[in-house]
Amino acid sequence: MSERGPADPRSQLRRVMGFWDVLLFNIAAVLGPRWIAAAAHNGPSSISLWVLAALLFFLPTAFVVVELSTRFPEEGGLYAWSKHAFGEFHGFVAGWTYWIYTFFYFPGLLMASAAMSAYVGGRGAGWLAQDRAFLLAGSGVLLFVAVFLNIIGLNVGRWLQNAGGVGTYLPLIMLAGMGAYLWHAQGSVSHFTWRSMQPTWNWDTVNFWPQIAFAFTGLELCSMMSEEIREPRKTFPRAILGSGALIGFAYLVGTVAVLAMLPAQTVDPKSGVFQALAAGSTRLGIAFFGILAAVLVTAGNAGGIGTTVAGVARIPFMVGIDRYMPAAFGKIHPRWRTPWVAILVQAGISGVVLLLIQVNETANSAYQILVDAAVILYFIPFLYMYAAVIKLAYRPDRAAGGNAILIPGGKFGVWVAGSLGFAVVLAAIALSFIPPAEATSKWLFEVKLGGGTICGILLGLILYWRGAGGGAGEAARSTAN
Repeated sequence: MSERGPADPRSQLRRVMGFWDVLLFNIAAVLGPRWIAAAAHNGPSSISLWVLAALLFFLPTAFVVVELSTRFPEEGGLYAWSKHAFGEFHGFVAGWTYWIYTFFYFPGLLMASAAMSAYVGGRGAGWLAQDRAFLLAGSGVLLFVAVFLNIIGLNVGRWLQNAGGVGTYLPLIMLAGMGAYLWHAQGSVSHFTWRSMQPTWNWDTVNFWPQIAFAFTGLELCSMMSEEIREPRKTFPRAILGSGALIGFAYLVGTVAVLAMLPAQTVDPKSGVFQALAAGSTRLGIAFFGILAAVLVTAGNAGGIGTTVAGVARIPFMVGIDRYMPAAFGKIHPRWRTPWVAILVQAGISGVVLLLIQVNETANSAYQILVDAAVILYFIPFLYMYAAVIKLAYRPDRAAGGNAILIPGGKFGVWVAGSLGFAVVLAAIALSFIPPAEATSKWLFEVKLGGGTICGILLGLILYWRGAGGGAGEAARSTAN
């Protein structure tokens, strides 16, 4: 990496995150109770999908992220890797789609988080999880907290992320314990057989399948802040592999626990974890148990929002430095040393999308459009990442210095990991265009989903061509390795 003067915004960033910060950041970024709820809503066949996704997608992705983040520990992560492999245009496309996916991801995450927070009031308040006014108000509060703390800085914001990791994991342990006890004492309300746990092909539920892969994503997010992490080449491998094992276990056990307490067809795909906790608490006569879990996960969800705000904002920050986006995006706050412009723009656009997506849709259908649009846009840069790890494996400096943690098996191992991830992601993008059964209008669902994603990509291309015509290429090359 070239030397940087004091005027370079990256030289002003603070290395404040250590191993435990990164491990908890990964848990908060990846592990989502809403994905357990969605899996339980799909029934026992989700069990086998979790296992397949972990083996064929999550594990290869972890290897890919470890290699790239230790070979190229640079701010911007996936954006920088794509630039190294394919040049500035493709780096921009990867970075742009990764950034704008948050316009749809944030509203979906906020709606799910607000729905879960309704259970802080106990099972009697569960109806608020479907109340649009409550969901919008709760989403606004959560977004404000996450944005405010991350503008103040990672030295403060990282505690929100840490609380998010703990607050997400502990309630799932509580859920697993309650489910195991009730199953032993009263039996399971769902039947788990080898046949029922096998994947099923059903056009009414096939739209759910990409969500299983999407639920395992987020390990790359912390690499966006590589220059704000202490000893990234040592910290990333241990934190990524450790958090990956904890996340996979929680998804599998959590889904079984929900299905042990609730029939699949009654599970809310947004807040089903808390339906199960509330129902189990009522059956055991310990209502406070479910309320405590809801309080913890509300904090956990705020941390999950905070991790995405913190990580993804580094993409427009780096693109702003390269001048393919307005230069204001590359500015650092003079007091808190954070990319505050990128964070505020990201939050503002997400808030507008949250309002617009409600038009002529039920809460669940609006939520599904947000999830599918996020999956499609998010996975485009993943295609770049898997292709990049294969191309960059042929650079002669792959093992130079011995500091990088490489994918086992040499180039063959790289091809296996990269190809598996690429194939799963490509299939997930295609399946996301299939409307779910609860969509009120199939064609309107397709118009909103397709129109939103295409317009988002076209806007990015316009910005790129505008920046390329204004000398952005020279600015990018002057800050490159």
